[in-house]
Amino acid sequence: MRATVMHKAHDVRIETIPDAAIQHPADAIIRITRACICGSDLWPYNDLQPNGAPDGRRMGHEAIGIVEAVGAEVHTIRPGQLVIMPFAYSDGTCMFCDEGLNTSCVHGGFFGVGGEAGGAQAEALRIPQADGTLYPLSVGEDDALMPSLLTLSDVMGTGHHAAITARVKPGHKVAVIGDGAVGLCGVIAAKRLGAEQIIIMGRHADRIALAKDFGATDVVSARGDEAVEQIRQLTQGFGVHAVLECVGSEPAIAAALGIVRPGGAIGRVGVPHYGSVDLSGTLFYQNVTIGGGPAPVRAYIDELLPDIMDGRIEPGKVFDRTVRLDEVPDGYRAMNDRESLKVLVRP
Repeated sequence: MRATVMHKAHDVRIETIPDAAIQHPADAIIRITRACICGSDLWPYNDLQPNGAPDGRRMGHEAIGIVEAVGAEVHTIRPGQLVIMPFAYSDGTCMFCDEGLNTSCVHGGFFGVGGEAGGAQAEALRIPQADGTLYPLSVGEDDALMPSLLTLSDVMGTGHHAAITARVKPGHKVAVIGDGAVGLCGVIAAKRLGAEQIIIMGRHADRIALAKDFGATDVVSARGDEAVEQIRQLTQGFGVHAVLECVGSEPAIAAALGIVRPGGAIGRVGVPHYGSVDLSGTLFYQNVTIGGGPAPVRAYIDELLPDIMDGRIEPGKVFDRTVRLDEVPDGYRAMNDRESLKVLVRP
């Protein structure tokens, strides 16, 4: 079968690898019908060293597919089902899964980052812990809602997680740092949870327009101290109740710390690419809460799916380019060059 393999920075190839096969009784095999490229895939695209992945890294952690085969210990997932594949696999039964924190499952892991599970930018994929991981859908594989349904595998659930961990409530003032797909889904999530003011922090006109369509009320395109000052001006000098940090860079977390109001909260979902952060002094005395991490998107699907099915939210609008599997390397280039916001893959 064919799959996407990254060998080093800017070296993405479509290669023939062994077919996906059942290895453990709790496995399933899915034929990928939709996948995509994530903003977090651009971190290794720009800095992966060859010695960090001697045989290359199989890429992709967001997918929808058709179940082709199941292991002997798979009881709820059946061949022929159309399923969402969240970016983390989990058994669905451990204490952390019971608490809605599937990304900390004691038998879990992540797709497309090395280790046991491969990547979803491929023709097929083995799914560990299939019963706890896969989420069956009751639509056809070419349903018009497919782009929005695909966002439930990561970016919509991750934007929602940012809003949840930032404790967004009705009437709140919210700032969303980052106008990538996760940040834009964070705007959707903040509006859905009742935020009164939603400030998108970004610099790309097409993305800002989409943020406004999703519910953003204000825009700040400056950076650094100037951005912090503009946010303060928009919030009567106090800052925002909730910050959704959807980038993961040092300037992003610095901005988050500068714009959160006393008693406010920061939800971090951007994969961190910075060192230690000083949380002493002022932040302590302002009772600021900092939370977040990899989103347990599997736990959020039940809540978010009805809004997509009924058309109340349309996160699939974040996809602005569709490619076939052979074109995935150019999809990486397009996203890295900011020619595309998020690329959908049809193997």
